[in-house]
Amino acid sequence: MMFEQAFAAANLPCAVGMIVDREGVRFAQALGVTDVGSGAPVAEDTAFQIASMTKALVSVAAMQLVEQGRLGLDAPIGTVLPDLDQAQVLVGFDPAGQPVLRPAVRPITLRHLLTHTAGLGYFFVHPQILQYFGAVGMPVPGSRDAIRMPLMFDPGDSWEYSVATDWVGLVVEAVTGVRLGDYLSSHVFAPLGMTGTHFADALPAGAAQVHARGEDGRLAVQAMFIGGGEYHNGGGGLIGTAPDYARFVRAMLRGGELDGNRILKGETAAEMGRNQVGQLRAGYMGSAMPHLAPPYDSFPDQHTGWGLGFLINPDQGPNGRSPGSLAWAGIFNSYYWIDPAKGLGGVFMSQLSPFGDPGALACFGALERMAYA
Repeated sequence: MMFEQAFAAANLPCAVGMIVDREGVRFAQALGVTDVGSGAPVAEDTAFQIASMTKALVSVAAMQLVEQGRLGLDAPIGTVLPDLDQAQVLVGFDPAGQPVLRPAVRPITLRHLLTHTAGLGYFFVHPQILQYFGAVGMPVPGSRDAIRMPLMFDPGDSWEYSVATDWVGLVVEAVTGVRLGDYLSSHVFAPLGMTGTHFADALPAGAAQVHARGEDGRLAVQAMFIGGGEYHNGGGGLIGTAPDYARFVRAMLRGGELDGNRILKGETAAEMGRNQVGQLRAGYMGSAMPHLAPPYDSFPDQHTGWGLGFLINPDQGPNGRSPGSLAWAGIFNSYYWIDPAKGLGGVFMSQLSPFGDPGALACFGALERMAYA
């Protein structure tokens, strides 16, 4: 089996791979162990930190509110979240190392947040954001201060991967008056039958542990957890399972509906899958902390775009993916894709640091090739 062979060659602690279409599951397999110390086998429904795969789910929540007229895609978001009003752009640093700022030329909108064109960044991706926090003081992980930062450019002028979806989650909370996890549970997870997906303050018992390779190549558990904190992290805080995420993939393949339960109108689901960033090139991430996430580009030879929550490849993918497919990933080497043209999708879960591991990508690539074989 291609997936088993790729896993054996990849030196991963574990992997769960699933291939789905609009009607159901075509393939599912769990390989490896949750913890190399305990040797407990991974199951198809083992819990994983899905990290930035959270973003697509939170984007759906925001688009539900757009459908209801409670949010506007192009209205200034500062009227909902004062933190994002009167945004400042980081111009550079003065001789004393302090940040030099200027007012942004236009307000941040929900569309900017959903498309990562607001000007925000990540301290582990962007050296200037890391330098900014070094100058003003490193925030407590999981605090709102960790996502309060100046912009790197005026909203709409460029694409950079960012904490924007964390703010989208806080927008959902501000509009609905309920915590993000409670909103998602009622309006996304329950309708889709995603019974194992939730925010948590600690890694649940039996969950897959994050591993890293030593210099000798041996795997060891790394105590890494990105949940908890003072707010529900809409950019990366969810615990979830491969079967749950596969149900979400199927719902998007079906235009926002699964098993008779609709989470989005068909036209909204389609709009989320259309390129929203014009001629800007999306998807490339640099690195300020390569030990956590080295530079990464899913399709280095394509002028990739971005929808309302998804990377979009404009050309055929090397493993069979159709033009116009949707995708993204989680920092612990979990990946998914949604191919509306072929009605196919897949989910790959692992727990390994750093991101973009060649073995994990090869295993994900094998899963995708199986889907199109």
